[in-house]
Amino acid sequence: MPNSKRVLSVIMGGGRGTRLFPLTKERCKPAVPLAGKYRLVDIPISNCINSGYNRIFLLTQFLTASLHRHIQKSFHFDPFSGGFVDILSAEQTEKSNAWYEGTADAVRRNIVHFNSHRHEIILILSGDQLYRMDFDKIVQQHLETKADVTIAAIPFAASKVEGLGLMRVADDLTITEFVEKPKDPAIINGLAMSDTLEARLGTNKTGEKRCLASMGIYVFSRDVLARALDNTMKDFGKEVIPSLLGKAKLCSYVFEGYWEDIGTVRAFFEANLALAQPLPPFNFFDRNAPIYTHARYLPASKINHCDIDHVVIGDGCIVTDSKLRHCLIGIRSILGENSDLQDVVMMGADYYQTEEEVAADRKAGRPTFGVGRNCRIRRTIIDKNARIGDNVTLSPEGKADGEYPHDIVIRDGVLCVCKGGVIPSGFTL
Repeated sequence: MPNSKRVLSVIMGGGRGTRLFPLTKERCKPAVPLAGKYRLVDIPISNCINSGYNRIFLLTQFLTASLHRHIQKSFHFDPFSGGFVDILSAEQTEKSNAWYEGTADAVRRNIVHFNSHRHEIILILSGDQLYRMDFDKIVQQHLETKADVTIAAIPFAASKVEGLGLMRVADDLTITEFVEKPKDPAIINGLAMSDTLEARLGTNKTGEKRCLASMGIYVFSRDVLARALDNTMKDFGKEVIPSLLGKAKLCSYVFEGYWEDIGTVRAFFEANLALAQPLPPFNFFDRNAPIYTHARYLPASKINHCDIDHVVIGDGCIVTDSKLRHCLIGIRSILGENSDLQDVVMMGADYYQTEEEVAADRKAGRPTFGVGRNCRIRRTIIDKNARIGDNVTLSPEGKADGEYPHDIVIRDGVLCVCKGGVIPSGFTL
């Protein structure tokens, strides 16, 4: 049987995303816009499709409306392929009326739906990471090593593993120890890779000992997953994986490509701006492994008399007489004359305003969608459908994290204009 017929993919899309607030104020993490035209959830779904795995479940819970709309508009399969992206939201049943209480709990409560489809292997993925991986390689290793569970791992310098699950891996790639988010330096250093593993992975550019960190990507044999979840454990990293040590064969699949866990505002901001580099760490231009998203049929962007350097501009934008430095400009963005943006992620708009709506806004003294004239904006995320008037200055420099007037939040040293926020003309922060 080909691997594509053996595997069901499950994408976790349910967390509150508190560390990404205010970007998650009105949406769940996987629905957060990315790279000018995508959503975070497009990454794992595209990786699945490009790997030949087109039977995909998406488990959702908090603020799911925009995520559901995006999935329904974006991913359609012909009736002969057997492919689907099926949304499974938390639901009340005879056994439980509670929300999902963790990643393991979410999978446990949906096994009944998975069992309606023929499969031998469950591939469990996060919905908020930026990476490109051929999942068929990790599944093939899982089968060849006769593992019960295979965990994707990425080498990290020991000084940069804060907040990650670490594993001790033998030279044959079996996992002998797993510690979720350790903080004690002695424990972290004790989990460093052996010299044999280091040599196998090639050049270590960090110059220091490295650990293998969990990517939150798990391959479970079907019967092993059922037994592992026949309890009340709530989380894979904290409980289920450690409980299987010594009871099942756990192996590591070492991934050496680019991977970014977009769990904080700073990580989101930096990952997006990195795409404006001449050679970005993540390549959206790979024709052999495209990233799929909603086909919006937008016109090409219009750039009039602008000074632009290291900028990514999405479809359907109108930018006039502006200066842009190191920016990412999302779909349907409109920028007025003589505005100056540097280190800005602008998510754009969900729709264009009509002439009547624009006239009504101007009559009421209300800014229209986008950025007005003569604005100076630095180190800022401008969320969808925001309205910024003329002569506005925004920068987080010298200001503490916290909430400010007009739907502005500074988080991780990045200024955020919330979705639908209205910044009046002449405002300075």
